[in-house]
Order: sequence, then structure tokens, then C-alpha cells
Amino acid sequence: MTADQLAGEVQEFLRFKRAMGIPYRRAEFVLDAFMRFVGQLAGDHGEVRLDHAIRRWCARVADRKAVTVANEFGVLRQLCLYRRRRDPSGYVPEHALAPVKVSVFLPYIFNHDEVRRILAAASSHEGRFIWAPMLRALILVLYCTGLRLGEAVRLRTSDVDLERGALTIQHSKGRSRIVAIRPDLVAELRGYAAERQRLVRRRRRSDPEVFFVRRDASPLTVASASDAIRRLLRELGIKPARGRTGARPYEFRHAFAVHRLTAWASDGVDIHAKLPLLSAYLGHQSLIGTEVYLKATPQLLELASSRFEQHLRAARPSK
Repeated sequence: MTADQLAGEVQEFLRFKRAMGIPYRRAEFVLDAFMRFVGQLAGDHGEVRLDHAIRRWCARVADRKAVTVANEFGVLRQLCLYRRRRDPSGYVPEHALAPVKVSVFLPYIFNHDEVRRILAAASSHEGRFIWAPMLRALILVLYCTGLRLGEAVRLRTSDVDLERGALTIQHSKGRSRIVAIRPDLVAELRGYAAERQRLVRRRRRSDPEVFFVRRDASPLTVASASDAIRRLLRELGIKPARGRTGARPYEFRHAFAVHRLTAWASDGVDIHAKLPLLSAYLGHQSLIGTEVYLKATPQLLELASSRFEQHLRAARPSK
């Protein structure tokens, strides 16, 4: 098999996945990178030994996170399984080549005092492109709803229903969902919406129809929102002054989930029964993505352990 032939099979595989309604965008990125790697090994017309290429691909960079290697390997294994439908003798790598399936990464969880400090800093922010009312409203949406940063930034004015108290998340991770919001967040967003309308009029430009806009009334981008929040976290000492370590904008989503679970546990609610509701609210594709929050903080673990002990005591027969 040549690299050209393999490239054709990759395109067939992507069409097959998308015919089933799977966007497969990240997987396409992995496959494109793999095909460039194959081209470097064999040239476009040279013979390709798929088993050799996949092993070299998985080991191409030293000290990569095992979960990253496993995720990329999973895409290639799916391609091999697809090829085997046509060729029963086709190579399919064993899982042992990249066995890690679950990330051991634990997110940074903002405590309530940190959230208050972040909001205070956002409320007084003065930037060239990022203005305080917008930054405060964005952070409130992230923390109070657990939306992904991209989901929040892409909200259109028509997606924000302040009469019903609901946000419509359009086509995120292959699906759409409606997220209910609390009355206090509705009040905050009403205030921002009024400020936003005044800004658009003052700038004398047509309404961009996105909910979050920059100081010049142009649409906010994920990159500029992420940069502004990271700078805020560094200024407050929550994130180191340099490097990629420490808290990230995505941490507001983690904080929302953990604080919600902790509040349920403190109220004596069966948090495992609530997990499906939280999973649907967050837009997770399965409960696996939500269950990781159960081990995110010592406080939540302690509460869960205490509730389980009380359950065992209640279940024991009296003597």
C-alpha cells in the first residue's frame, strides 16, 4: 500500500463517520498529521507498512502525556478497524500499544473567595479592546452555567432569552441544548445587554448580533476572551506569571460543576442520582465526563464518604 492509497482510505473513513452524523473534526486533525508523518517516512508514492508507521507515530515525541498518545492512537485504531471491513487480514493495532484511556489530570478549582476576587477585578478592568461590563458578564456566564468558553463567546443575542431565563447553545460537540439560568444571572445580563446596546449605538455601527462584543462593538473572539481572562488570573496571583501551568479560563466550568455537586452533597442530596442532570446541563456526551468531578476536591470526597457512612449505618439491622 502506498501513502497515496492510504490517504484515499482516510478520506473514505472520514466520509463514513460523517455520514453517521459524527463531525470528527479533531480526529481529522490527527489523521492529517499522521498522513504528513507517513509522507515523511515513505514519500507520497512509497510503500507504507502501517504497523511500523503507527508504532513510530506513537513514539515520535518523548515524554508526551500518555492520555494524549492514547487519544491519537484511538483515532488510528478506528481507521484500521474500518479498513478491516474491506480486508479481513488488515492490520489493527492492539490496545496495549497505548493503553491509557482516562486522563489523570485534575483541574484547578476556584474557591468562592477567588471567584469574588476575579469578578471584582473584571468589574474594574480597563483594556484597549476588553471592557469591564462585558468581561464581568462573560465570567458570570462561565461560572454560573459551566458553559465552555467557546460556547459562551459564540452566543448570539437571539440565543439569550432573558424573559424565560434560558440560553440556547447551538451545535456544540455535535448537538444543541437549552441551559436554564438563575434570576440573579438574568438581572446581571439585563444590565450588560443595556450597556451593550448603548455601546453599539455610540460606535455607530450595525449590530453584530453576537451577545458578547469588544470595546469597538466588534464580536468577541475566543482568543481575545481567553487572553483577557488569563491576564486577569496572572494579575491576581491565581496563575503563575509565566508558562501554561495553573488555572485556565476553562476552570470556571470545573468550578461550576464541583461547587454544584458540593452544594448538593451538603444538602444531603444523592449526588449520584443528580449526575445525569448535571451531565445534560453541561452538554457531556456521557456520564464519564461528569463523574471526574466527584474526585476533584477533598471537601467533596469527604462529604461523599460521610454520606456513604451514614447510609451504611442506616442499613445495618438494629441489635
